Amino acid sequence: MKNSAVHRLRLVSGPEGLSFLLLLVGMVFKYNTSFNPVPVLGMIHGMLFLAYVAFWGLAWQKQGWDLKRAVLLLILSVLPTGGFFAERMLAKEERGGAVLAEPARATA
Repeated sequence: MKNSAVHRLRLVSGPEGLSFLLLLVGMVFKYNTSFNPVPVLGMIHGMLFLAYVAFWGLAWQKQGWDLKRAVLLLILSVLPTGGFFAERMLAKEERGGAVLAEPARATA
């Protein structure tokens, strides 16, 4: 069964990483040509980043990740190619290939 919080975070991580790279390319164009795509690319990247952070918080809460894993996924969102690595990690988790958090145990 797919965890919807992890699935949403995974779906936004790839486009967020791509938008970051496009923004960096746009910065090169801004300072070396008369073409300035930064206002549009910046807004797109900003919205995707905010979506990433929101879905990251929901996934952290629902999955019960430890602090190390949660911080790693947040740090990946601010690295130029980190979104692609986050997407791979989340895809593996979604498939059940990694045990990332112990299930909560009921105490009686």
